[in-house]
Amino acid sequence: MASQSPASGETANPLGGAAVRARLQDIADDKVLMRKAAELTRDITQARADIYWPDMIGSALLGYAALAGAILLENGWLALGSAVVAVLALYRALLFIHEISHLHRNALPGFRTAWNALVGVPMLTPSFMYENVHTIHHQRTRYGTAEDPEYLPLALMKPWSLPAFLLISLLAPPALLFRFAILTPLGLVVPWVRQQSWARFSALAINPAFRRRAETGEARKRFMLQEAACFAWSWALIGSVFAFGWRPLLIALAVFSVVAVFNQLRTLVAHLWENEGEAMTVTAQYLDSVNVPPPSPFAELWAPVGLRYHALHHLMPSMPYHSLGEAHRRLRGHFVDGADTLHGASHKGMLPLVARIGRSTMRR
Repeated sequence: MASQSPASGETANPLGGAAVRARLQDIADDKVLMRKAAELTRDITQARADIYWPDMIGSALLGYAALAGAILLENGWLALGSAVVAVLALYRALLFIHEISHLHRNALPGFRTAWNALVGVPMLTPSFMYENVHTIHHQRTRYGTAEDPEYLPLALMKPWSLPAFLLISLLAPPALLFRFAILTPLGLVVPWVRQQSWARFSALAINPAFRRRAETGEARKRFMLQEAACFAWSWALIGSVFAFGWRPLLIALAVFSVVAVFNQLRTLVAHLWENEGEAMTVTAQYLDSVNVPPPSPFAELWAPVGLRYHALHHLMPSMPYHSLGEAHRRLRGHFVDGADTLHGASHKGMLPLVARIGRSTMRR
């Protein structure tokens, strides 16, 4: 589709690039972009089972096969190569938790249960740790505020905050093992432990001030089943030491730690983190978020399952991951490059983004 200007009579918001970021809270919604995003993508909004299922299952099976190779292979280089494949494949499989948090409950029957059985429970990251949590991040009045579980003004913090943000993720696998092996059963006999475990250690949140509210109804029953499964699996992992020694468990924990760091690094560049705690319009949220569209060659590795279009996802949260690339191509074909909001969220890659955020912290 050839590039063209917005339809006659419409005026696209010209804000884009670095100039708009001086005061995010002052950016009005770009109604042209929002309307065209809905109009141009109506035929690609359905989650396709023929893409979701083989992608998720294939990624998980490849990851576990590679993990077995990392544990069993005697050649050090082959074992290391298997570990790298395990990290990338399991990372991709794990990130389907993001899709699950957005899927309509009638879409893809059985997918959430299958993902939990194949990925969520084995990696001690069940879907309840993101369900009813991630959607808060998308709420119009909460994004970027103190109530957002997935936002910190990292670009406005001290320089040491960035390495600390990354390094703390190394502790995620042993912390999750402790969470389910110790805190889960202890919470059954000590109500305070149960309350604190749920409020503070049951969400994939980066905001340390976030406290999760208690769940009720069907969600509570489903989440309790997931927690019970993780409790059983955590003790199976601990018990494996007596059967197979420490080496398999330590290698698995090391692989999962690298997966956690990889995800934390992706999180670091998912936004520009320039909001100072005030509520923002949808367009301001879009411009504070990041797209890394083609031709960036490595974005699909570090931001898989549609997350290379993270800004576009904030514009259209219910769009399935496999449609985001096409949605971006259609919107690019409609708007003139450099003359609208759409292109203000596009960036070249991970390293320039890290450098930008790093420079911002150095000015503090």
